[in-house]
Amino acid sequence: MPPVPSTSSPPAIVAPHGRSAEAAVRFIVEQLEEEIVLGRMQPRERLVEDVLTERFDVKRHVVREALGQLERMGLVDRQPNRGAAVRMLTPEQAEDVYGVRQILEVAAARAVKHRATAQTVDALTAVQHRHDKATHNGDLTAAFRSNIEFHRTFFAACGNEELSQAIEHYGQKAHGIRSFSITRPDYLKRSRDEHWMMIRALQDGDGLKLVALCRDHIQAAKIAYIDAYHARFSVRKEGSGDGRPPPERPSGAPFVGG
Repeated sequence: MPPVPSTSSPPAIVAPHGRSAEAAVRFIVEQLEEEIVLGRMQPRERLVEDVLTERFDVKRHVVREALGQLERMGLVDRQPNRGAAVRMLTPEQAEDVYGVRQILEVAAARAVKHRATAQTVDALTAVQHRHDKATHNGDLTAAFRSNIEFHRTFFAACGNEELSQAIEHYGQKAHGIRSFSITRPDYLKRSRDEHWMMIRALQDGDGLKLVALCRDHIQAAKIAYIDAYHARFSVRKEGSGDGRPPPERPSGAPFVGG
């Protein structure tokens, strides 16, 4: 079955006029990244160049560069003559991504324990207060952005720029996975509580607890995604009839069957 173009009306978000092409690309990437991680765009949902060009009021080459960046981030798949779609990971691919994330983040946490300063703790505390407010208000966009800022601040303290960049890259690859848990209030509260436990472990100099928290902190999103995947494809056997996912879906079609 060929992919079906989106027929739904996209949100009225337009890149500010007068910006350079580079700024417009960055704006589009940030908007689509946010929509993917917040579940507003679903796995295998088509990203149609004509629709995006009109939506963001930009030239086609700007949209293509933005889609290229999203592909390099691991959020989008592009195929010749088929266009782009939000990337869907199989459970095995999700396990692989999270396996790498665990290796990288545990290594960084061990370094953070020895290199973090009082200024590091102060910076994390300030960011976490913003995350608390977003969680309390149910502001998913602010919660997403402050969560990224918290982890970027934390892992930057490891003192290894290459390591922190690798952590951010694999964190971006997991955005579609996180979309299945980030909208749940219980997940937001759990994330908030674990952030405070990480701060306290730093203050107490408890390296073992800090490493354990970093290792376990990322697991809930992976489990929620894999459960949703199996509920959709392994039980209902949609698509090819053997449990493999179907082709790309039109915008707005639900991922998890009712």
